[in-house]
Amino acid sequence: MIFDVDVVLVDSYDAHFRSWRDVLRENGLDMSEDDFAQTFGRTSREIIRRFWGNDVDDATARAIDDRKEALYRDLVREAFPAMEGAVALIDALHAAGFALAVGSSAPPENVVLSLDGLGRRDAFRAIVTGRDVTRGKPDPQVFLLAAERLGMAPRDCAVIEDAPAGVRAAAAAGMANVALLGTA
Repeated sequence: MIFDVDVVLVDSYDAHFRSWRDVLRENGLDMSEDDFAQTFGRTSREIIRRFWGNDVDDATARAIDDRKEALYRDLVREAFPAMEGAVALIDALHAAGFALAVGSSAPPENVVLSLDGLGRRDAFRAIVTGRDVTRGKPDPQVFLLAAERLGMAPRDCAVIEDAPAGVRAAAAAGMANVALLGTA
């Protein structure tokens, strides 16, 4: 079982929107909630290129990304937003012997913060983050790498996802998927 993190294990939608909006405003740009919804589940590299343009150099992109993620982690640390039922589901699947992995576009620091906030990092045999891949969702790379790290064939994996891009990525990987629907 491969879990996305954002809005699957952690109710991070608002914190991500606020941190992207704030870093964009610091740079004289803006992001509507619709803009944000269209980019949710993509890597920061892709989002930065969309709003700053393709000419942004790597050092500037890293600085923007670092600032955004620091803002995000500050918001999450203030009040950890676990998704209702996430801990119980992880515990039940782990106790039943399922191999668990994370397949997220987020940076490793965010994934670790999330799993530690849930108190469940040790339940996961494999963790794949946005730094492990070169292409974001809907490309299946993140889920294929998670399956590889679990030592499982993609057809034997299921993905729990919330974002349309992530659902498409799971399908492209040839994995079963459970799409979570929310109000965000």
